Amino acid sequence: MKYSWVLKTKTYFSRNSPVFLLGKCYHFKSDEPSEAFPDGSSCDTFNKASSGNVEEFRKDFISRIWLTYREEFPQIQGSALTTDCGWGCTLRTGQMLLAQGLMLHFLGRAWTWPDALDIENIDSESWTSHTVKKLTASFEASLTGEKEPKVLSTHREGSLKRNCDESEMRDEVYHRKIISWFGDSPPASFGLHQLIEYGKKSGKIAGDWYGPAVVAHILRKAVEEAGDPELQGITVYVAQDCTVYNSDVVDKQCSFMGSSTGDTKAVIILVPVRLGGERTNMDYLEFVKGILSLEYCVGIIGGKPKQSYYFAGFQDDSLIYMDPHYCQSFVDVSIKDFPLESFHCPSPKKMSYKKMDPSCTVGFYCRNAQDFERVSEEITKMLQSSSKEKYPLFTFVKGHSRDCDFASSPLHEENDLFFEDEKKRLKRFSTEEFVLL
Repeated sequence: MKYSWVLKTKTYFSRNSPVFLLGKCYHFKSDEPSEAFPDGSSCDTFNKASSGNVEEFRKDFISRIWLTYREEFPQIQGSALTTDCGWGCTLRTGQMLLAQGLMLHFLGRAWTWPDALDIENIDSESWTSHTVKKLTASFEASLTGEKEPKVLSTHREGSLKRNCDESEMRDEVYHRKIISWFGDSPPASFGLHQLIEYGKKSGKIAGDWYGPAVVAHILRKAVEEAGDPELQGITVYVAQDCTVYNSDVVDKQCSFMGSSTGDTKAVIILVPVRLGGERTNMDYLEFVKGILSLEYCVGIIGGKPKQSYYFAGFQDDSLIYMDPHYCQSFVDVSIKDFPLESFHCPSPKKMSYKKMDPSCTVGFYCRNAQDFERVSEEITKMLQSSSKEKYPLFTFVKGHSRDCDFASSPLHEENDLFFEDEKKRLKRFSTEEFVLL
């Protein structure tokens, strides 16, 4: 198998600069310099536990849901494919962004997985032996219906016996439920099989590459069509021509089935943007960092040329991301107590902002209409202050898109994924987006 089986062994972080992860700030300062780095300039956060609140950062990062290439899952309808290795990376990063939005909705930003620190670091040295064994055990457990894979540390087993109060039990139920919505089988609301079905309406088929803008619309359709009652209180809005029409967002939020109670839907706002022409413009760096500093940010679907990554934080001028290019075995999430380890990334990766592909989609979560009003005001100020050019990356505009002549379009069939004007925009976005590995 040739899809990123060998991973970079270590990720280094500076002790002297704060680290931001989806709005949370961490400091790794230490009174004593590292033996490996006597000048105190950098530290390996997973080997230098004495450096500031590294463990808090590590637990927070690992708690994010990691969705990667999988193999040996049920065959995708209309194809012979049982894996997305080599072509599904942008769909996976889109899934991770949506998963973070659902975690904010059901669990809140302060939630962390109690067992996060029990996850073992995966590197190129251990990949050929223990990790293969562990993932094989996870796969076997999913087939046999066992509660946990056979390869587990005694510390992990002991943690399962921990007494949990009602709140922790509720959180764990939602934790598992959110992951199950992304399972690699046809019934899963946001699983690969469903996303590919929605993509077919835009001319995409299994095995094609998908750009960040296309994935944003696929996610919108998937949330709209989700049948689980738990998902009726959340919707997705995709910006048009880098413009968020406030009245359109509020209309989506007020379409809640229980609107008689005065409640409004939560909304995940997705904004496809370009951070430059052929290369990323450094003038947008401060904006990207500002976005990832917000707790209601759900991340960025982006990457570098030929590879899609899920960006979730930064330190200095480097972005912190989760990498979907890691082929794991299929896990049946329909069984009780399916193994969770392969859905949580044990190690963050860093990449210079300069290497980032300019095409990306940024996402935000708003719990209700009042929250959206506050978020739109805060982001507008950020866009204005961070923009060195005449026009910001995107804007919030009062009113509906239909009030603008260039956004108007005739009625279309209800089951069409993209309106004609959306299809034209997506062709522009697709010209320089990600290609196959």
